[in-house]
Amino acid sequence: MKRLFLLGGLALTMLLGACRETKGGGEQPIETFSSQKAPAQQTAKTVEQNTKTHQAAKEQPAVSITALDLLKQRVGRGVSETLLQRKAYTTSYNRQTRTPNWVAWTLTKDHTYGRLQRENERFEEDTDVSTPRATYQDYYNSRYDRGHMCPAGDNKWDQTALTESFLMTNICPQNHGLNKEDWNDLEMQCRTWARRFGEVTIVCGPLFEDAEGSEPRTIGRNKVRVPTGFFKVVYRPEPEPHAVGFIFRNNGSSQPWRSCVTTVDEVERRSGINFFLMLPDEVEQRVEAEQGLGNW
Repeated sequence: MKRLFLLGGLALTMLLGACRETKGGGEQPIETFSSQKAPAQQTAKTVEQNTKTHQAAKEQPAVSITALDLLKQRVGRGVSETLLQRKAYTTSYNRQTRTPNWVAWTLTKDHTYGRLQRENERFEEDTDVSTPRATYQDYYNSRYDRGHMCPAGDNKWDQTALTESFLMTNICPQNHGLNKEDWNDLEMQCRTWARRFGEVTIVCGPLFEDAEGSEPRTIGRNKVRVPTGFFKVVYRPEPEPHAVGFIFRNNGSSQPWRSCVTTVDEVERRSGINFFLMLPDEVEQRVEAEQGLGNW
């Protein structure tokens, strides 16, 4: 079956042209930015090819989806959203929290064998978004790690992809123990699944579930909001579609990734995000209700 890969940024902008967000009761176009450039003729050709690929995929028993498809998921009404297309991932950036709403990417078997190293990479401000925005210094003495959503380990197959994974719009304040242990363990498990099944599509992001009436915690001069937890959803198309969800607390308690398994339905309820809208209804309902790791 044909694999569906990320399009160039200009093609992405065309495909997203009809998407809108609600701000202060009015509707405005969602902002879109891309680090990838494409000539107009090539863009039109790419869109046409992608459309044909999607039509062909509908005839297959397994539905392959990519981070581009996941753009069809929507955050709740009134949530700030700027879509940023990178070489290896897409992020829905929230200007109010200075963090992503979600980050999505497709991880293939081949991409798990990248040999580039992260030692020379540095966290950088994302100049594609307006100020105030998260900076490296916002995390200084905060006791929180600069936690990757799309991990550097998934991007060692390409220098641009690796460098872009260190943009602050792919980063959240994350407890050190969670970042270095349980969250990292799940990232490695996702690479194992990509090798086993050929590809997986992943979407993850922060949860903000502060107690009612409490003041949200922020760090740094730019007031980057600290998540109370994190979610991750993993989807695989082969040999048949299956999905699994995970929810972690953003603290230092031991949270083995297997103990954090939940349904995609539960992740939707707590995150306010609607996943997998492009799947056939019967497939979407089945995979979002699946419990446990029996199919993994």
